[in-house]
Amino acid sequence: MTIAPLQALPLDQLRRRSSTKWRTYPEDVLPLFVAETDFPLADAVTQRLRDALDLGDTGYTPPDPGLRDAFAAYAQRRFDWTVQPDRIRSTCDVMMGVVEILRAVIAPGDRVIVTPPVYPPFYDCVKEAGGVVERVPLVDVDGSWALDLDGIERSLAAGARAVLLCNPHNPTGTVHARAALARLAEIAAAHGAVVVSDEIHAPLVQPGVPYTPFLAASPEAAEIGYTVTSASKAYNLAGLKCAIMVTASEQTAAVVRALPPEVEWRTGLFGALAGVAAWSQDSDAWLDALLAALDRNRRLLAELLAEHLPEARYRMPDAGYLAWVDLRDLGWGDDPAGRILRDARVALNRGPTFGDEGHGHVRINLGCAPEVLTEAVQRIAALRG
Repeated sequence: MTIAPLQALPLDQLRRRSSTKWRTYPEDVLPLFVAETDFPLADAVTQRLRDALDLGDTGYTPPDPGLRDAFAAYAQRRFDWTVQPDRIRSTCDVMMGVVEILRAVIAPGDRVIVTPPVYPPFYDCVKEAGGVVERVPLVDVDGSWALDLDGIERSLAAGARAVLLCNPHNPTGTVHARAALARLAEIAAAHGAVVVSDEIHAPLVQPGVPYTPFLAASPEAAEIGYTVTSASKAYNLAGLKCAIMVTASEQTAAVVRALPPEVEWRTGLFGALAGVAAWSQDSDAWLDALLAALDRNRRLLAELLAEHLPEARYRMPDAGYLAWVDLRDLGWGDDPAGRILRDARVALNRGPTFGDEGHGHVRINLGCAPEVLTEAVQRIAALRG
């Protein structure tokens, strides 16, 4: 059955929003940077929030707002992943969960592996947790990105204590293979290390692409892994502040249970209410329509670049709505997003913020109308002269 793509809202309506995407730059700039999307919310989410407003339901978040059961059912339905609800705890956002878990499992000065090019806050979160960033970049294997498992093993053997994983990976949209995740868990377990997996982009894996939650990759992964995730990226709920920390063993569950109560108190009530609605079956059709829209746009970007910017190198992401594009052959320097913003009036994420591997690259947000994406690429191509 063909699923009709979700339709983005018109620009004049979007420009009335007050979020970062629409308030950072003047109106002549097309904003394709921060991870917000241009689609209407899922109906179930809108209705749940509207009901809360009608009731004046704006108080403190209760100990169990329904997130545990909602996510466990969602994980089973969408990922074939069995999660025990009592091994889920909430917090404000994914990066806060990452920091608090790292603080609990490393000592000050311990090295934490990241796999660049990677989500820029990873670097700051490791430092905030008292760790030291150890870079083990992704490797290119037959035209696809993959974890450098040999490099990770060397770093762990040399004393690194944790791996901060992005699964699926941001900004490349790579979905790590089950075998690679199982091997990562085996390596980490052998060296007494842990893996903290940011899985916020998991709902956005394209149909037909096998996806494995880290904790489900192997018995070793279940023993040494922590997953932090949220409905915020897929369902455009970042401002409502809610994430969950998931464990699969008694040892790791004990670590999360021992986190200070304030970690859970920081969960936003509206974020929790919206998350429960997003993870319900009532929102599945909306998510499927969103995935169809993103599939259309990731393919459209390939066509647009081939036609207008043939020097650009782009691999279609298997997950998410973020495209990692190599513009080095255009000769626009290490940070082409700066020139693109100034001269084309298109805001993209700056490649170098993702690590040294991002020099000459940009990250493009595909969560928009096809017409917006088309105009953005045409504006950028006009800079070629």
